[in-house]
Amino acid sequence: MNNNVHTVYDALKDEKELLILSHTCQPEVDSVPLLKHYADSIGVDTKRWQFLTGDKLELYKLARDSYKIDDPQNNVGDINDQFLHSQFLALVDRRGQVRGIYDGLKKKEVNQLIEDYRKVAGESGSGNFVNNIFGNAPVR
Repeated sequence: MNNNVHTVYDALKDEKELLILSHTCQPEVDSVPLLKHYADSIGVDTKRWQFLTGDKLELYKLARDSYKIDDPQNNVGDINDQFLHSQFLALVDRRGQVRGIYDGLKKKEVNQLIEDYRKVAGESGSGNFVNNIFGNAPVR
């Protein structure tokens, strides 16, 4: 799957607003230094493609609730009994809205993601990216 994401990266790395986020499915294993080493080993600009780790519960909530790449009903109670590894990629616009879900194992869908990114990036009036995950929502 990362090879296919690398295809997206190669096609779009010069887009000024591109940001690819890869969230670990094993935060207990994938430390920040380990993920940085991996990013360096595949030769990507970490300003464009970031490998993230964090609290397992929060990462899984992001996958289920924000990116919509897993069924929230898969939450089986104890976070230690859960394992979420999805091949799905989400295209998220500047407003934090999921604009498409793509199977990252299928070249045709990866190519569609690239095409859709260009359409979404070219839309006018969509403002700056806001997702409020980090409290960056505009003051009203």
